[in-house]
Amino acid sequence: MSGPDGRTGSAPARRRRLTPRFLVRHLLRFAVSLCVLVVASFAMIHLIPGDPLRQMLGPTAPKELVDQRRAELGLGDPLPVQFAHYVQHLAHGDLGTSFFSSQPVGDIIAQGLPHTLSLAVLATLVALLVAVPLGMWGAVRTHKGRRPGTEATFTALTGAAVAIPEYLYGLALLLVFALGSGLLPPAGLTGPSSYLLPVTALSIGPAAMLARLARVETLRELDSDYMRLAHAKRLPPLRLYARHLLPNTLTATLTMGGLLLGGLITGSVLVENVFAWPGLGQRTVEAITQKDYPVAQAMVLVYGALVLAVNFLVDLVLGVLDPKSSLATTRQEG
Repeated sequence: MSGPDGRTGSAPARRRRLTPRFLVRHLLRFAVSLCVLVVASFAMIHLIPGDPLRQMLGPTAPKELVDQRRAELGLGDPLPVQFAHYVQHLAHGDLGTSFFSSQPVGDIIAQGLPHTLSLAVLATLVALLVAVPLGMWGAVRTHKGRRPGTEATFTALTGAAVAIPEYLYGLALLLVFALGSGLLPPAGLTGPSSYLLPVTALSIGPAAMLARLARVETLRELDSDYMRLAHAKRLPPLRLYARHLLPNTLTATLTMGGLLLGGLITGSVLVENVFAWPGLGQRTVEAITQKDYPVAQAMVLVYGALVLAVNFLVDLVLGVLDPKSSLATTRQEG
């Protein structure tokens, strides 16, 4: 039976109201994941071989000076004691002080995090704006086995684009558009044009992946009853594809776009280093190589917490938009 808008068959499922049980369960998962992240951020830094004090004071520093500094920083305490101090400081919002610059870690993150987030968000938006129409175009052109050459080209190009790492895109764009032609600034943040190269480098791979997903979703919807009915009514192409087809292909694509945002936040580290971007990327690499414990632990914690937060929000949105999804299914008990 057709609905009020003439759709039948695989019309979108009725949206679900987020229940307290659903929210509590996902909040508990988020809290547990955050606790695991705190333990991991402490453990992985201490497992990296090398002595941070020797790197900070130099290989010729007297042993007495090294031991004195180690005692001042608490690095001579047993690891369980160090971890307890770490958690205690976190509970009070204290991320510590850099071993090398003596700058509060909170200030370092406050300076760089907005620039990192701006890159990740812009790259996600660009990827979605490119991928959705490209995937729909590919599906419409190749529906029911038509134009096999177009399908092969689409699959090959998007597959190759996904396989290439973001930092290689960054290096290529840097050589061509900055160092080669001088059309765009090569490094740093000097204005709006500075965003073009790093955002492009970050968005190419995700755009290709989302385009493949959008094509698959569009092909599935093209064979649905409501689309056959819309074709039978000879609706104009704009109304057919924009009003009827587009909304029903967006759920999976937007969900994957949200998950990719979390990946781009962490994946921007190497791209930021390529373009000397004033985000968290350069400070993360420096902190890990120097074994600057407070900075490195905070970076791991911030990146991980952002990814968990994005995934949590995606789960909530999916719980409203797609109640049939395994991510959103809530069993009513009792």
